[in-house]
Amino acid sequence: MPLRAYPALSRRGLLAAAGGLGAASVLAACGGADEEEPEGAGGASGPFAFLDERDGQEVELESVPTKVVAFTGLAAALYDYGVEVAAVFGPTTLADGAPDLQAGRLPVEELTVLGNAWGEFDVEQFAELGPQLIVSHYYEGFDLWFVPEDRLEEVEALAPGIGIEVSKPKLDQIIDRHASLAKALGADLESEANSAAVERFGAAAGSVAAAFGENPMKVLAVGAWPDGLYIANPPTFNVLAKCVELGVDLVVPDNPDQNGYWELLSWENADKYEADAIFLDIRTNGIPADVLLADYPTWAALPAVAAGHVYGWNAEPVYSHVGGAIELERIAEGLAAAKPLGG
Repeated sequence: MPLRAYPALSRRGLLAAAGGLGAASVLAACGGADEEEPEGAGGASGPFAFLDERDGQEVELESVPTKVVAFTGLAAALYDYGVEVAAVFGPTTLADGAPDLQAGRLPVEELTVLGNAWGEFDVEQFAELGPQLIVSHYYEGFDLWFVPEDRLEEVEALAPGIGIEVSKPKLDQIIDRHASLAKALGADLESEANSAAVERFGAAAGSVAAAFGENPMKVLAVGAWPDGLYIANPPTFNVLAKCVELGVDLVVPDNPDQNGYWELLSWENADKYEADAIFLDIRTNGIPADVLLADYPTWAALPAVAAGHVYGWNAEPVYSHVGGAIELERIAEGLAAAKPLGG
């Protein structure tokens, strides 16, 4: 989200850095055999009810909606459970057409993206789809994520909206909420693929605990932007909080911003915190590791960087059991590969 998941000194700066709104193709229910071809939408019937976490009120419909429009990251989670939506909006593709990180395993080549930048939301095409429901993530103070504020009333006049809170609950709770929405939309959570995904998530969590237990060290999670190095505050990022719960010794910054997400360090002061391993936010709006190494000497001089102990983490993972597992597996691999610099 803006002031939280995305480091920015002002809301305007945050929104400028944030990514993109899009809308996409008409999709139907899906079923497949594994995580790449999700299995599960069984065509639920009967009334539909689901909690909108923006205001604590249930959204009730006479029947299960078949024309659902979703924020790309949320649509990616639904896709992992076997539910495809009528359209998407949010960061979907990169300039070369490759999937954005938040698109997860969505078949982006099949999507019609109406806008791939913050503030772009084609309300006219949204209306033409005949939407029955719009769903997005919710961060306190920002309503439906990636729906332009000046178009929100118009959008929700065309279809009721649901927001899923992703800034405060624990990772497991957020994933369970996405799974519950998928079930409400017709996913079979007991399918072979979905059952395997739950097991994979549990195993991935175990691998993080095991990797750190066998190889304890001081770990620093950061994001890198031109204005400085952002030190992530573990309690306010659900992925990092999960790692702490699993025993990982993550640096807690002593001067986070007013939202509690980051401490901004100038590049001259990038060495404020000592760490044996650094996990760099790999979202596409940040500076990638190779550019940091080539163009930012104070980064290159950090002991963990010089030792090659730089690994990736994603501050906005796809909140499905598959997506959560992939993120925890990525972190576990880094923890297993690094070594304490003291010996």
